[in-house]
Amino acid sequence: MTADVLDCSDIDRYLGEPIQPARLKEPLANNDIRRWVQAMHYPNRLHYDDDFAAEGRFGRIVAPQSFPVATDDGHGTAPACVGRIPESHLIFGGDEWWFHGPRIVAGDVIHNERVPFDYVVKETRFAGPTCFQRGDNRYYNDQGDKIATQRSTSIRYRAELARGMASLTDAEDPEWTDEQLAELEARKFEYIRSLHELGHGKRYWDDVQVGDALPTRVFGPHSIASLATEWRAYLFTIWCGVHRRTDLDMEALGFTEDMAGKEQDPVLEKENPELTDGAYIGPSRGHLFPRWARHIGMARAYGYGASMGAWILDYLAGWAGEWGMVVHSNCSYRAPAFTGDITISDATVIDKLVDDEDRSIVAVDFAMTNQLGATISTARAEIELPTR
Repeated sequence: MTADVLDCSDIDRYLGEPIQPARLKEPLANNDIRRWVQAMHYPNRLHYDDDFAAEGRFGRIVAPQSFPVATDDGHGTAPACVGRIPESHLIFGGDEWWFHGPRIVAGDVIHNERVPFDYVVKETRFAGPTCFQRGDNRYYNDQGDKIATQRSTSIRYRAELARGMASLTDAEDPEWTDEQLAELEARKFEYIRSLHELGHGKRYWDDVQVGDALPTRVFGPHSIASLATEWRAYLFTIWCGVHRRTDLDMEALGFTEDMAGKEQDPVLEKENPELTDGAYIGPSRGHLFPRWARHIGMARAYGYGASMGAWILDYLAGWAGEWGMVVHSNCSYRAPAFTGDITISDATVIDKLVDDEDRSIVAVDFAMTNQLGATISTARAEIELPTR
């Protein structure tokens, strides 16, 4: 293969054909939900404080809308990573979500039906020829209720080209003074206070105006410790935590030899689980080890795309409150959240409407930036709110 070629031809035979579903082994528990919101830096008491939740709309702890991806065994990217692309690696490019109404609670057993959708190859400054591949995830509970649909986008590229193009070269974490960190904590609490102020109340569609700004949300600085905490909140990262796929082979997918590994191998997991744990060996270790981050063209250790999607959904759902719901969100991940950086979320109401299902909807334009003002994610979303 020449250096400027990305052979994606093997993908074609998988499009439209279901792959193995994702299946939990055991019913969910409240602590699974608590672990998730803690890892996602989302201090909404509805999802972890049983006394507070008991007084609200649902009468119990419910999972946040971002939680379905935690019940998958590959961050939602499995149907967007089929077909062999030789000497390739993968990062996340975005997610589109549709929510159908039911909420996840302790006792549920979630399964995910997965179908590869499409792909396109584009030239990028990051890695030259790059494959943008999409696949659909359909999450159901054990009663057969459809909870959410996720159309995930993966970015598959030649790691050697990304290293050679060196588009991400800032390898050192930024330094934060004690005074700056104290200021960050104050800014973080401003957002938390907005959650407390709404409490169990309703944010009425009637009172929202086009041009309204949502509260700014700040968190970070990210660190290898915080990223590892995120990793462990995904249930599939726990040893023997889910039913493993038998059709997953990183080498067969074309991952580079140094990054292929045996992540999630169901046989080896019982013999030597550290060899199958993506935190240490395999394609996911680039997130937590700067050496391996640089190997795949990243400047330093970096966050998970699925977590970035959760940050967006949590931010929007927190503003909507427990009587509202994000019904659709289309998110694009433009750059990772690197260690040492902070993330700043803002959104503006851009429209109000009553849709074809007679739902009262506000549309918002979202952007996530870092401390340098660089945009790392954008989204457009529709949120259903109650009316007076």
